[in-house]
Parts: sequence; C-alpha cells; structure tokens
Amino acid sequence: MHIKNKHSCLGNSVKVYFRLGCALLLLQLMSVTTANALEVLSSQELASHCVLFEADPEGLDGQYCVRYIQGFIDGAIATDARVMLNAEDAISGNETFAERAMRTRMPGRVDRSRAAKLAGFCLGEPLPLRDVVVVVVADLAVQQNSSTKDEPAMEAVYKSLLNNYPCIQ
Repeated sequence: MHIKNKHSCLGNSVKVYFRLGCALLLLQLMSVTTANALEVLSSQELASHCVLFEADPEGLDGQYCVRYIQGFIDGAIATDARVMLNAEDAISGNETFAERAMRTRMPGRVDRSRAAKLAGFCLGEPLPLRDVVVVVVADLAVQQNSSTKDEPAMEAVYKSLLNNYPCIQ
C-alpha cells in the first residue's frame, strides 16, 4: 500500500505541474501583443511626396513617389499574371508537373501583357515610367482638392491608370 501512495502522489504532482505549465503558457499567450496590420498609405500622403517629384525627381520624395507607382504597376501585373496562369491550369489539368512548373514559375512577356488586361489598364511598350508617373502625379494633385483625398493611395493610383491607360480591345 505504501507503493500505491507513492505512485498516486507522483501522479498528482505531474497533474499539478501540467496544469501549472498550461496556465503559464496561457498567460504568456494572452500577454503577447497582437500584430498590427500594415498601415495603408493615403492618397494625401502619397501626393505630399509626389508634389516634389517635378522639382527634384532624384530626391528622396521624388523617388518615393516613383517607386510606389512602379511597385503598384509591377504588383498588379505580376498578381494578375499568376491568377491568369492558375485559372488556365485549373481548366487544363492534363499537363505534367514539370510542364506546369515551367509555365507558372516563369511567366513570359506575352503572359504579362495578357494579364495586364485583367488589371484594366494597359501601358503598352515601350512607355517610360517617368511619363506614367507624371500623369499619375497630375491626377493626385487634382484629387487633393476633392472629397476623395483621404482614400487609399492604391485606389487613387489605380483610378488614374484606368482613366489614362485603358485597354483597347
């Protein structure tokens, strides 16, 4: 009977330590701060950088403006190319893994140009980035006097591209 008491005492200790460990883990998880979502850049903030683009295109604000617009365009086209290729893959499921890998890992210029139509704007080739930036900056300047000046910068840039570079079908 003495051995039974030792085992039950040890079993109770394990249960207590397990519960204590769980409680400590729960407390630690509750004390972790939540990750904040990425702060959305407003069109007003972007315009404040872009207003300095004409005066000093190589300056910090001018480059911020150019790189934001370039990143938006590159992201839209790359995302649309990937979506288009994935949709086509779902329709034609007969290709091998190697064929699919080659097609989806390296979208070509033709794929990107087809995908640009999904974005709703077509820049054509060759079109200097500076020309596109000048047009978008002008639209941002006009927008600052309207009621939509607080909308996200991505919306303002997208609207400008849709209005100024529509796809002709």
